[in-house]
Parts: sequence; structure tokens; C-alpha cells
Amino acid sequence: MDMQQIEIAKLSISKTNMRCGKKPPDIADILPSVKMRGVLVPLLVRPNGEPGHYEIVAGRRRYFAAQAAQPDQEGATLPCAILDDNDDAAALEASLIENFVRQDPDEVTKWDTFTRLVKQGRNATDIAATFGLPDIAVKRILALGNLLPRIREAYRAQIIDAATVRHLTLASKAQQKAWLVLFDSTDGYAPRGSQLKAWLFGGAAIAVSAALFDIASYDGQIVRDLFEENGYFADADQFWAAQSAEIARREAQYLADGWRSVEIIAPERHFASWEYEHVAKRKGGRVYIDVHSKGGVTFHEGYLTRKEVRTSPQCEGNIVPPKPARPELTAAMRDYLDRHRHAAVRTRLSEDSPLALRVMVAHAICGSSLWRVSTATCQSRNEAITHSVQSSSSEQAIALRRADLLERLGFAADEPSIVGGQEGGTAIEMVLSRLIDLDDTDVMAILAMVMAETLAVGTTLVETLGVHLGIDMADHWQADNAFFALLRDREILAAILAEVGSPALADVHRAEKGFVLKAIIGDCLSGENGRHKCDKWVPRWMAFPPSSYTRRGQPEIGVSAEADAAPPEANGNAASEMPEPEVLLVV
Repeated sequence: MDMQQIEIAKLSISKTNMRCGKKPPDIADILPSVKMRGVLVPLLVRPNGEPGHYEIVAGRRRYFAAQAAQPDQEGATLPCAILDDNDDAAALEASLIENFVRQDPDEVTKWDTFTRLVKQGRNATDIAATFGLPDIAVKRILALGNLLPRIREAYRAQIIDAATVRHLTLASKAQQKAWLVLFDSTDGYAPRGSQLKAWLFGGAAIAVSAALFDIASYDGQIVRDLFEENGYFADADQFWAAQSAEIARREAQYLADGWRSVEIIAPERHFASWEYEHVAKRKGGRVYIDVHSKGGVTFHEGYLTRKEVRTSPQCEGNIVPPKPARPELTAAMRDYLDRHRHAAVRTRLSEDSPLALRVMVAHAICGSSLWRVSTATCQSRNEAITHSVQSSSSEQAIALRRADLLERLGFAADEPSIVGGQEGGTAIEMVLSRLIDLDDTDVMAILAMVMAETLAVGTTLVETLGVHLGIDMADHWQADNAFFALLRDREILAAILAEVGSPALADVHRAEKGFVLKAIIGDCLSGENGRHKCDKWVPRWMAFPPSSYTRRGQPEIGVSAEADAAPPEANGNAASEMPEPEVLLVV
């Protein structure tokens, strides 16, 4: 195996790479390290047939990270180990081994490594940048240094859970030893999780974030939770003394500001909002200071009890709303008027075709209580299929047309659809007013887009329209990784190879494994590796009308025997030597 520095521009992903057919990888975790240190672990590559160029068997994420880290790639190189170019199986094994053996070290092992880096002068920020971790993640791992070695080893062996270890970082060495005594005892009980926190503080733990007073002026002890930025008060009585003093100061400030009164609700009580009504300060509203058992305080400004509101109509001004005036129309009269007006309008509308067309388009765009229109989506449960459709020339073309029509309607050009309303639901009246200002040509174009966006996927209507429009799928599609990933039937692969190559070529390779057949088909479609290029090929299932490769496919795609027996040229395929389906049944 030869080691070389190879230019990034001369590298590509091999089809034997186990992640070749997937979408671009997530490199967020390794990108900071690559930016700072470069790629340290060599990629496994082999010659791809073009002089000086190589395909990546293992190391795809490092390759993408290097591209992102060096936007200007001219002359940039990566360390590579070059494999023999004649053994597909060995290349596939190398790719599998690298991905299977990769396993993240446990947190205690990370702590040991990070601690040695700290001793050599690195800080948490430097370590985080090197390993592509958030600063807080590095601090959490370094926090394990506050634990006794026995506790760290028990955590490494998964005898102690992460929540318990997190709370033990709050404990002093004496408390940790006392906890280990309980942990080792056969008749004792070592508290864990949230119970451990209560055990450490002798009751409910009060977080620093609950304090109203200035922490800088507090002279009591604060125990920091090294896993977080927060901390806890070690002495609850000392905290409550400081908290109560601040509550009293705020009470005096409220009274000085002109509030009618201030009531403090003790921790054993609760401010039940349903028992109060909001009342402005000028109308006699009161301030309620709700003190929680865990130290927090909530200030409710401008409230009175419902009883006070009912029994004191004047209460520093009239806070009881006046009795509403009787409406001019009864509900029955409103219904009578609405129905007669509706009958008159729809009679005239039925006589005005241009206006009716615009009203119909407005309803299709916005919907109403009687219209429910939904858009078709290119989203699939399979991400690779979704990516393939979104990247197709058809979707790109309709996106440009949609942007143009949205602009004519006065909407933002980057909206994903015309149908369904804008900004949560545009009023039909507003859309209709814009449609009225457009000529019939524009309205018909918008109508066509609305119908295109609401055409259901996988229906016989798509089949009917495709035949009627004479669509040649070769103008809209070409084979991609998602398509090849979904092909798993060797009989079908052999039939496709006969189409894109020749029946003789298919017979020679009929016993090969699926990935080999796919590679040869790919070469025939691209014209690489000495293969004759097959232009404008589409599988029989995708053509209008579709046909099958075997009799097994006929019930699934719903085509007639005549369609299945049609000559290959009728399916839009380029190869002139395509065999009949009956021939392909023999494997």
C-alpha cells in the first residue's frame, strides 16, 4: 500500500464506498478539527482509470470536510493510502471495516485525554475547537475530575448513570465518600438522580437563578454544578434571609410607586390566576408577590380577587365593564338577509364567466369553508428519493415558473406554493382583487400552475395526462444514485444492462452480483471505462405508457399486454437492440 499526498481536485467518491448513494454527509462534528489541523487520517483510495485520478473507497466525510474547509482548492492535497485497483471486494471490505470499527470513546476516556491536554497548556475552548465540540461539552467532561476515582470507574462501567454522576460533581470529597459507603452497603440505600440532589443539600436544592438579590454581594457558599453554568446555594437559611430582604425592598418600592397595596403569597400557598382579574393600577389594582418553595419569585402586577371586583363597582374607578348594547339585528334577521343577498349574487355570478373563473382561482389558492385544496408534495419518507426529485430538472423548471406567477400576483417569489394562502392564509377578497386586474392569459397561466401543484401523486390521472401530453421522460430525468439504490433485483438489472449495453453483454455478466451489474450499467450510461454511451435512457416503468421487464411487473403497474409487448423504441429508450420481455424471463 503506497502513501501519497493527492490533490483534492483529482479525487472522487468510489461506487464501492458504502455511503456512495447517500445524500451529502453531516460534517459539523469534524469540520472545526479539519479547519484547525487539516486531515490527519489518510483516505483509502484506488486508481479510477483516468491517469493521476483516484476514487475514495473510505474517507468520504473527511473529503467533504476538506472541501468545506478550503473553498479555494487549487493545489490543496489530502493524505491518501492507495489500494490495488483490481479488487472491488477488497475495496468494499475496507470501506465497511472503517465504518464498522469506528466507535466513540467513553466520557471517562475523554476526560483522561482532555486532562492531559490541559496540563500541556490547552484550555477548554482550544479542546472544543480541535475536536469539534461545544465548549459546554468539554467542561462537562472535565467536570469528572471533581469525582473520586472509584466513582469515575463505576461511571465508565455504566454502574452509575449520567444523572447521578452529574449531581455527584456538586458533592464535596467527604460527601462523595459518605455516598460510596451507602453505595457499598448491602442494607443501605444510595440516593440517585434527583433524590441525590436533595440528599446533598438536606432538602430542596435552590438554584442561583432563583435569587433576586445581587449574587456578587452574597457572602454565603455557592456550590457550582460543573456540568452547567448554574449553581446552588449551600445554606438554604442564609439564602432565604437574603431573598426575604430583597422581597421587602421591592414591596416598599411598589408602594412608593403608587400601587394601592402589595400582598406577599407565602411558599405554602399559590397564586391561583383563575381567582383574580386584571385591574389597572389607576383603578385600584394590587401587586401580588408569589414566593415559590424552590426560591423563585413571581410578581403579578395589577390584580384583584373576583369577589372584590363584583362587590366594589367603584373600586378606585369603575372597573366593571358597562352592559353591552343590544344589537340592531337579531341572529334570525341576519340569517334572512345573508341568504337573500347570497341568492342574488350567485345568480349574477353564474352569468359572468370571466369573473367566475377568477373567483374559482382565488378559492383554489386560499380555500374556504366549502373548498379544501391541498398541494402535492415531492417529500418522501425516503430522504434519497426526496433529494432526487427536488434536484430534478422538472422541479427546477416549475420553481422558476412558480416564482414568476407569484410575482404577478404580488406575492413573495420564494413562496413554496401558490396554493394554501400566504403568511398563514390570504383573504380571498385580496387575491380576487389582484386576479381581476390581470388579463385572461395571466389568469389561465395561474390556473394551470394551481392545477399542477394540486395534481395527486401516484394516480391514474397522471398516467392519462402523460400519454395525452406525449411526455418523453428522457427530457426530464436521468439515472441517479437514489434510482440505483432502489434497484435490488438481479433479473431486472440484467434486463436493464441488455437495454443500455447489449444482450450479449448482459449474458456475459448475468451471474455477477448486483453492485457489479449496477457499476457496468453506470458505465454504459456515462460512457466511462471504455463503454459505448447510451443516451436518453429511461426504465420501461417510467415511460408513458409504462411497460414491464417481466410478467411479474404487469399487475403492479397496470399496463395492458399490448403495452408490455410493444417494441422498446416506443418506450423512448435509445438502445436499438433491446430484447423483448419474454426473452428476459430466462435467467
